[in-house]
Amino acid sequence: MSDAAHRLDVETTAVNNQPVVKVRGEVDLRTSPQLREALLESAQSTSGPLLIDLSAVGYMDSSGVGTMVYVKREVERAGRRVVLIGLQPRVRSVFEITHLDKFFTIVQDLDEVPEP
Repeated sequence: MSDAAHRLDVETTAVNNQPVVKVRGEVDLRTSPQLREALLESAQSTSGPLLIDLSAVGYMDSSGVGTMVYVKREVERAGRRVVLIGLQPRVRSVFEITHLDKFFTIVQDLDEVPEP
């Protein structure tokens, strides 16, 4: 596969004065270390819940799910929480099959993020 197939873009933007980490691309064995690093860095540089917009992620394998679990545990150790936003059906099904949809707070859009 080409590097374009393994491209992952992660950026933090402010939406309604809240930092949101926007992820674009595919999260797999090759890109999950980059995602873990970016999410942990964002968690350290922001306060409040770690809001992760996955609406532009069309594919996530088990290594990506493992990364999300790891990041969630690290963020919770700091007394914060992780909220996943806008999962596409293919990605959401991975969380449902593994029953992690009960472990994570998953919302469709930013307006649904629960108050802290």
